[in-house]
Parts: sequence; C-alpha cells; structure tokens
Amino acid sequence: MTEGKNVPNSSADVPFRSKELRKQSLIQHTGLVGVIDEGTKTIGFSIYTTPDFKEIAAHRVELGVISSQDGWYEQDPLEMMSSINKCAEEAIKQLPELGFSSSDIITVGITNQRETTIVWDAVTGKPLYNAIVWKDIRTSSTVEQIVAKVQDPNYFKRRTGLPISTYFSALKIRWLKDNVPEVRQACREKRCKAGTVDSWIIWNLTNGALHITDVTNASRTLLMNLETQNWDPVLLKTFAIREDMLPSIRSCSEVFGKITSERSALRGITLSGILGNQQASLLGQMCVKPGQTKNTYRSGCFLLCNTGDKPVFSSHGLLTTIAYKLGPQAPTIYALEGSVSVAGHALSWLQQKVRLLPDSRDAEKYAEAVPTAGDVYFVPAFTGLYAPYWRQNARGIIIGLTQFTRKNHIVRAALESICFQTRDILECMHQECGYDINKLHADGKLTTNNLLMQLQADTAGLPLFRSQLMDSTAFGAAMCAAQAEGIDLCKFEPEKRYYENVHYDTFLPTTTEQEREERYGKWKRAVERSLGWVIKQKKTRTHTEDDYRMLSSLPASIFLISSFAMLVHSLSATVKS
Repeated sequence: MTEGKNVPNSSADVPFRSKELRKQSLIQHTGLVGVIDEGTKTIGFSIYTTPDFKEIAAHRVELGVISSQDGWYEQDPLEMMSSINKCAEEAIKQLPELGFSSSDIITVGITNQRETTIVWDAVTGKPLYNAIVWKDIRTSSTVEQIVAKVQDPNYFKRRTGLPISTYFSALKIRWLKDNVPEVRQACREKRCKAGTVDSWIIWNLTNGALHITDVTNASRTLLMNLETQNWDPVLLKTFAIREDMLPSIRSCSEVFGKITSERSALRGITLSGILGNQQASLLGQMCVKPGQTKNTYRSGCFLLCNTGDKPVFSSHGLLTTIAYKLGPQAPTIYALEGSVSVAGHALSWLQQKVRLLPDSRDAEKYAEAVPTAGDVYFVPAFTGLYAPYWRQNARGIIIGLTQFTRKNHIVRAALESICFQTRDILECMHQECGYDINKLHADGKLTTNNLLMQLQADTAGLPLFRSQLMDSTAFGAAMCAAQAEGIDLCKFEPEKRYYENVHYDTFLPTTTEQEREERYGKWKRAVERSLGWVIKQKKTRTHTEDDYRMLSSLPASIFLISSFAMLVHSLSATVKS
C-alpha cells in the first residue's frame, strides 16, 4: 500500500506557530459554533469550540435520492429539514458529557450542496415539488431553447461566469414553471418562492421571516451579475423569472437573524454564516492566496483555484465563481472552478449496478491487486461531461478490454478516471489563472483511499497535500460564522496561519513526465470516443392532460362525425395510390 508521507508542517507558505502565539492573534472568547452541513448524500450537524475550532460533537445521516427517469435526480425538501433537525438534536445531546450545553452555542453557520433548487408555497411553507439536484439533466431541452434564442452557450459568461447549462438553478426554475402546474399556479398568484438549499433551510429555521442567500450560492444560479452581485434584469427576463420569487443576496459572514422554529433544537441561536459547500472547503483548506487550489473528492470532484479579488473568465470551459465575501464591507474573493460530475459515484456504480465490487470502500484493495489498469480506460460520462468539455451528448465507455482484463483492472481504471478528469481541469487552470499551481490540496471522503491519492500525484505531476481534517467543508463554514462582526468568536487572519488543527500529509509524484504524457494522451483519445453518443430523436407531439380534458368534453356526435371523415379521407387516399 502506498502511504502518505507525513511532513513536519503544512503546505502553507508560513509554518504553524506555537499555541501561545496563536492565541495572541485570536480574540479570547469561550463559545461554541454549530454548522449545518447539507450535502448531496449526507446531512450533518457539527459543533466546534472556538478559537481552536476543534470538532467536539457531530451527528450525520444519509439523504435519499429519487431517480424516476434516466438523468433525473430529486430529493425530498421535507426530509432535508427533518434530518437537519434530527442531527442538531442528536449532536446537542452529546454536549453535557463534554461539560457544555446548548446555551454555549453562540452562532450557527450553513454550508450546502449548490445549484440544487427548491420551490415552495410562501403561504403554506410547503414545497411545490421535490428539490431538483445539481446533476439533474432534465432541462436539456430548455437549454437548447435558450441557446437557440441567444445563439451562444457562453452568451452570459461575462455577466455570470457561467455557461448556459443544465447544471445551474435558472434552468431548473424555468423547467418547474413550464412543467409543474402547481408551480405555474403559485407563480400566477405570486406565492411561489424559489432558492437554493440554503434559502430553503433558512426560510424554515426562521418560520419564513428570512428569504436570503449568500453570494457564493447566488453565483451558481445563472441569475446573479458577478459585478453588481445582484439579480440581473436581463437574465431574469431571459429565463422568465420574477425577482420577488428569489431571495435577497447577502455576504457570507454577517448576523442574518435568529432561529425561531419550534421544531429546531437551535431555536434562539443566531445565524451568521452561509457558504456553498465547495467554497467552504476552499476556505477550510486555507486556500486564501491567489493560485492556491483544492480538490474535494466525493461522489463528484470539485476543483477551485483562488484568483484573488479579480474575476478570471475562462475560455476553456471553467467556471468563474465567487469564493467568499467575509462581511458586507469585505472584499469579494473569486475563484476558477471545474467540476467532475462522476468520481466516487463511478465506484458506487461498480458496486450497485454491475456488481464488480462488493463494497465501494474496497476499491483500493481490488485496484492494488494489479500493478496497472492494463491499458483499460474508463470514461464515466453517465450524464455527459462537465468542465472542460461541457458535452451533454457524451456517455460512459470502458475501452481497452482484452481477454486478460479482470475486474481489478476496471476498478483501477475507475480510480484513474477520477485522476485524469482532475488533470483535465488543472491543465486549464494553469493556462488561465495566471498563477503557478505547484501543489494540490485534497479533502473529501475519497481521500482516505491512499492509492487514489498516489495515482493523483502521479497523474498530475504535482505534490498532493491531503488534509487531515475529514471535513474541511464544515470547518470552513464554522470559521465563516464565528468571525462575523457582532459574533467575534475569532479574528480571521489566514496569512498568519495559526489554526493548529489544519494538518496535511503529502503524496509525491513517482512517475516520469514521459509516462504521464503517454497515459494522459490515451485518456484524451478515450474521451473523444465518448463524445456525440446521444443522437436527438425527432420529437412527436405528446398530448397533455389539458388536451385530453378538452377532447373528453366534445359531444359524442362531433367525435363520430370527425372519425367518419378521417375514415373516408384515408380510404380515398388508398384508392388514389
């Protein structure tokens, strides 16, 4: 097994200081900060001490996904809230044994899966439809309609930093308006609210008193102008979305209000932090200087490169997004982002669908049984390819099979696919960000796989620094909430790097440049073969429920006459031919 080599300090430019020196840089308060971590697969609540940010209590549960059709992914918004309430309750129960109580929790931060969209009734507070998850591709036809109107999928990129894609919330809201009668009716009656998951959580925790989001989540909707950081009138008009449906946009770190829901064990506690989960991970990895880059390895992969206080617009398919804004008057920090839709999900597929793995957690053991992937390449484009390709018509392939191929080779190829997709994005980032990317920070559930980490270092040709924090996402959100003005549990001074709980081990490349380029070249050839697989069929008109209702209301005599006329017409056509 390839083991990570421990290094005496972090990958930071400034080593960690002594505990006493660190404390001098932090405002001395005794208080706890809680974090709601709403991910795609799991929901959790963590409690941290301050100012040292040690996680002392946590509870997590799985979140179900509903997939009624190929490429459709939904989640139950009510299950989200009941799970959040359950996790908070269970985590707080752990405090008395540690000498704390719920009254010691000064503030709460929220971090959430981004782009996932929920619409709900402002009067009843009930969801009007399931949450449409970020990776859902049902809006493909809506994308085609919008692109046909503006003639360029990157038409709004200078405004939003994003291409017109199924990925983003604007398309999901538009689809809901066009296809769900309850949503359409609620929009007509001006009682429909829409937002990303953070907005739904806050609406429920405050009994509808707050309908807000932060700049990181808003920057993933395809509706916010990156320059003004407000909803853009042109974009709202293009997608036929009214501004009064949407939340107001705030910074990531400020006092938003208090939790008032009687269903929550957090009632009475202040809310002071909101961050999209990948931005929270960037902050938690302390990637606070331009050029510092992190990758989160989960069901998907998410690479973010800090580009400082100026947005960098990509010509190679990367997204320009807001990394964080730590207060209403604080500078806005931007990032370049590339997303891999299928990473750990490929291992789950090998386990659940084709049964090559008894458990996805055994991937390292199976892959290590063979020295290489045997020239097998796996492109897991189950719902198309994201950055830098942005090809919805791509589909997954496994190529290079021979009579000697074993399941171990395919499992190893699946791990390598994660590394190759990461390199695709790193290549673009290196070209466009203007900074030298000389290391990669890694976090997320999959980083426990040592072989994957070594393969990534070998594929990218970069040292890989693996965070010893199992969840830097929650840690980033905790810092964001704790440092808000008016909360002041800590003073965020990233350049001094005093946070003693941020440690890394490192994996160094063991391959030559020639070996890397040869294998990467074959990967690019495999990707080419996956493109253009989906061919659009000419659509025939399908009758809606309204059509059938209209037909059923026709008098029987009209139906008989029209049927007879069609019969006569068909007979005459037959005679002529």
